[in-house]
Amino acid sequence: MAVIVTNKHEMIDFKPKKEFFVGIDSDGCVFDAMEIKHKECFIPNTVNAWHLQTISRYAREVHEFVNLYSKWRGLNRWRNIVRTMDMLREHPGVKRAGFEVMRLEGIRGFVESGAKLSDAGLYSYMRNHHEPDLQIGVQWSSDVNSSIERIVHGMMPFAPVKPSFQALLPDADLACVSATRNVDLAREWTYAGILDDVELLCGQEVGTKEQILDLTTVGKYPKDHVLMMGDAPGDMAAAHATGALFFPINPGYEEESWERFYSEGYKKFLEGTFAGEYEAKLISEFESLLPEVPPWQK
Repeated sequence: MAVIVTNKHEMIDFKPKKEFFVGIDSDGCVFDAMEIKHKECFIPNTVNAWHLQTISRYAREVHEFVNLYSKWRGLNRWRNIVRTMDMLREHPGVKRAGFEVMRLEGIRGFVESGAKLSDAGLYSYMRNHHEPDLQIGVQWSSDVNSSIERIVHGMMPFAPVKPSFQALLPDADLACVSATRNVDLAREWTYAGILDDVELLCGQEVGTKEQILDLTTVGKYPKDHVLMMGDAPGDMAAAHATGALFFPINPGYEEESWERFYSEGYKKFLEGTFAGEYEAKLISEFESLLPEVPPWQK
């Protein structure tokens, strides 16, 4: 039975049961959930909360680039709403329209404060900070959460996920390592019938992905016995910051990535031949799919 982690002590106290550890992101990695969550839940609420109706076409374009099709894919919502608004302000269509995009100085301060980037972290931060965009952000995040609960359900994993988990389980402790809320992770992994395949389920409430990997693996497993799987550069950064290996689930090619992992990747990991040339080739392919420069600047 998976432990739904609620505090750092549960990660610190975690003891390995197997020789290897595999951390697995959720949205865009296990589930094809990134598109529906951003296009049907985040974007409409972003347009409404920040009064972007008259430039909604550009708001949608920028949001999709930042959150789905760029090197910032998959980062925490609070980091990316600041980045989205900053990039939107510089969009040529917005400049032509003479539209003033809110600067979100309060949320920017929250992101840079070192506080946990969760709804609870924001509430705590607001005890001593009162910029108007913070209150708007609270409502925005709440509305996004409500939309996800109402709209995103019945999601099943990519087909090769379950066989891959079964192939790993004799040798590896599995954990969900995600920036999604625990309540959403628990609902989605339970419905999909894969919650009991993982030892730990760790969401945004307990820290960043780097912090999760650090507390659950460092000093407990040899570094080349720890693998992170994800669809975003932030997953790779978290892996490498803690000395772990990284297997990318390529955006737009998720099924193919999982098939590759099941047919060859997990064996190389368990056999000790994953690091080096094989991992470097995977990462090169992955990075080519997620640019930094948006199409409207080319």
